[in-house]
Amino acid sequence: MAVDRAQSSLRVVLTDLNAEVVEAWRAAFAGTPGVEIRSGSILDEVVDAWVSPTNSRGRMDGGVDAAVKRHLGAGIQLRVQRAIRDGFGGSLPVGSAVCVPSGAVNPRFLISTPTMETSSQDVSETLNVALACAAAFQAVHRQNELAPGSIRSVALVGMGARTGRVPAGVCANLMWTGHTLFNDHSFADYEDLRRTVIAQLDDIENAPAGEPIRITPPRGPARRP
Repeated sequence: MAVDRAQSSLRVVLTDLNAEVVEAWRAAFAGTPGVEIRSGSILDEVVDAWVSPTNSRGRMDGGVDAAVKRHLGAGIQLRVQRAIRDGFGGSLPVGSAVCVPSGAVNPRFLISTPTMETSSQDVSETLNVALACAAAFQAVHRQNELAPGSIRSVALVGMGARTGRVPAGVCANLMWTGHTLFNDHSFADYEDLRRTVIAQLDDIENAPAGEPIRITPPRGPARRP
């Protein structure tokens, strides 16, 4: 599915308390338009949506998830888990996301996307960060299709770099790879997104060291469910 050019005006903020992640972002996203990088807490970002890395059950009991729940209140976990139950039968696959009202003025929405199936899982040897990042931006597309212009700015943290134990440089490169799909393509469903990302990154070990990979969108329109 071709991307509406209005989508490309999305303001993207990458923010983290980990200095190594911030520096790795600066290298990986150098020259990428529309992306702001800074050191700090996502809780301080005034944007339409925060992206919180989660687990497949939406249990907000660690890392950024726990901080977001403390900030927005326990009701946010109930909304996330209800969306996972209604849309995915109670278990959100890696490479999928849910977008729910936050119940606050800032942000208006919370996007939850799993980097791991269970809490505190080591995902350093997986493609989960790229899948999660791509899914988060797909959720932005989907929300803006439902309510045009409802998400014009979004903030993300270093996905998997804390509890997932993904090295900062790997995290940054995989997030860059996932982000490229936002300006290139919008998928009809998360299954197509996962299939495309996995197929093109499956041989990532043979790629030049430290060099992020741009995912090529499928030719023709995305397959409808």
